[in-house]
Amino acid sequence: MNELIPMLTDAIKSHPNSIHNMPRKRMIELSVANGEACISKNGTLATWTPPESTGRSPQDTVTVRRQENLETLDWASKYNIPFREETFDMFFEDALKFMRQKKELYIVDRVIGADPTYALPVKLVTDRALGTLFADNMFRPVTSDIEKSCFYQKPFHLICLPYDKLNTDRYHGRLRKLPDGRTSNMVVAMDMERRMGIVIGSSYCGTMKKMLFTVINYYLPFHGILPLHCSANEGKNGESAMLLGLSGTGKTTLSADHHRALLGDDEHGWGPEGIANFEYGCYAKMLDITEDKEPDIWNAVLHEDDYLNHGAIIENALMFPNGEFDFSDDRLTPNSRSSYPLSFLENIKEPSVANHPKTIIFLTADAYGVLPPISKLDPYQARLWFLMGYTSKLAGTETGIIKPETTFSRFFGAPFMPGNPDIYSKMLGEKMDTYNTRVFLINTGWSGGEYGVGNRINLKHTRAMLNAALEGKLDNIEYDYDPLFHLNIPKSCPNIPQHILFPKNTWEDKGSFDLTAKKLANQFSKYFDKSFKGHNIHKKVKAACPGKK
Repeated sequence: MNELIPMLTDAIKSHPNSIHNMPRKRMIELSVANGEACISKNGTLATWTPPESTGRSPQDTVTVRRQENLETLDWASKYNIPFREETFDMFFEDALKFMRQKKELYIVDRVIGADPTYALPVKLVTDRALGTLFADNMFRPVTSDIEKSCFYQKPFHLICLPYDKLNTDRYHGRLRKLPDGRTSNMVVAMDMERRMGIVIGSSYCGTMKKMLFTVINYYLPFHGILPLHCSANEGKNGESAMLLGLSGTGKTTLSADHHRALLGDDEHGWGPEGIANFEYGCYAKMLDITEDKEPDIWNAVLHEDDYLNHGAIIENALMFPNGEFDFSDDRLTPNSRSSYPLSFLENIKEPSVANHPKTIIFLTADAYGVLPPISKLDPYQARLWFLMGYTSKLAGTETGIIKPETTFSRFFGAPFMPGNPDIYSKMLGEKMDTYNTRVFLINTGWSGGEYGVGNRINLKHTRAMLNAALEGKLDNIEYDYDPLFHLNIPKSCPNIPQHILFPKNTWEDKGSFDLTAKKLANQFSKYFDKSFKGHNIHKKVKAACPGKK
């Protein structure tokens, strides 16, 4: 029996000022009146968090480990930090104590997921009006069709107390040690079986969003739904596409297409009826954003309106006394963000559901310059690249990086995909087969040499290759097989010079190309052996790994 939910319900009922599902304008009004946000020149709300809360805190993110999830959660992953149920109970006791001290409590009922058959009901309990507005931007309102959901009787409860701190002495070494010897007084805790999350001490709004996606990404495969960290759009012919890629690969830019309606830019599910967006809004990075580079985001966030009618939130960006922003300033954090409803964008699909994807695109920014700009993947190759989630960090982007660094993040979102990897990988292959979905790998990185020698692949060419893939123009052409990376490279592509399709052609030093390609392939092979040892990975998926025969 889950004894925590009745205790939380009683605590809410006994509180003298618990406010349930207040109107949006009241959320905005209280966010300002409570000093949680300021009004910018255009009406957007601006807020700033303490230095320790300008992003997620993976090392403080923990999950209850128990017999029921030993085989289903991937405890070998560095992102699944296990702890005991009794420690979660201590967090819960502290949360109830903090709640009793609050002048007001705000309760918001929302759902995660546009497909009513697997929408997850969520009850948020917080003391911050701005948290309720963030939830109103990002998560869907509850509608009568929630009764169709497989989770209808299984809601998730999230307690979020972002400015409270744990008494570290009470936990006797159970909390994380910080580099300076102090003990962390923050926690982001999940109990999957008792369907509750607790956030104490983290005021970064994305903490709530990413916890809820981690939770639903764990639950959905048990119901035959494949969760994907991706953007999705739909063409005028009704054919949908999904784009998966890590930061810097161009996912946001390439999914924004005036000829295709956007379902969402971050998280989707693939179920029996097709695909569906999880979110009701967007949580966009704002560093160095300009109206020319990202006009859709710019207009969504910075359109002028009375602040009570606006409700977009800009988090941790520099704002001048006159209410204008400087998005080039990263002194507080390079992770400045904006939260806004999807309805603030012009070309969106409503409701955010579509047919089974005709095309899936994996995006990588290969700074080694050895991957082809576009390749077609068979189901086993697709499962392999899905598992690996490859891109590369560039020289100069982080202190100490003087050469490109290989980066792997499985499923293009490792921190938020907590289940055993073979589960997600197998589901992708099965759905590709069932719905005849084609998968392409598009390299938005370098050609003609590695970073510092070659040049980044022209965005015009990338867009042309993407369009050719989406429009089926690469379905009935000849391909060459690359035995090192196990990729199928098209011999031709509309509006693309033929020689750039094969990266070795673009290098002056062919011997250097061969050495660099083997170096990257070996990194794939070593990472695969290290990360998936003991997992039930199909032998044909393993054989598709670069560097393996």
